[in-house]
Amino acid sequence: MPVEAEELKMTESLISFINEWKEKPGNLIMVLHRVQEEYGYIPRNIAFELGKMLDVPLAKIYGVVTFYHYFKLEKPGKHTVSVCMGTACYLKGGQDLVSELEQLLGVGCGGTTEDKQFSLQAVRCIGCCGLAPVLTIGQEVFGKLTTEMLPEVISKFK
Repeated sequence: MPVEAEELKMTESLISFINEWKEKPGNLIMVLHRVQEEYGYIPRNIAFELGKMLDVPLAKIYGVVTFYHYFKLEKPGKHTVSVCMGTACYLKGGQDLVSELEQLLGVGCGGTTEDKQFSLQAVRCIGCCGLAPVLTIGQEVFGKLTTEMLPEVISKFK
């Protein structure tokens, strides 16, 4: 797991949640979802603490986190740019959007900009097929996009 500059502390609400789920079967995935909800990713030191609290080896936690695409091991940027790659978006230029964003942001898909402002990811269908191609930044949806529109979209978040 990546080394982090800062050591994060578990919040009281997270500790309470873990204790509530401690004895339930299949608890690891539920608890990992809660950790990611709290921090935006799975911090290394929190994973160690989680292992102790649930009596689960770190290797198992790491295995689950790396198996499921949803979980992140690195802190995401302030703004997550998610480009839909579902069928409609892909056919209408979703991959072109990804390629242009990689150039515009200077980061590959799955990466975070050096200034930690943007993370770029390709995602499966987000349910806005009528607006294809679509991307989201946080909770904001942008549809019927062209590569030419991307600088203006990104500038709204700088």
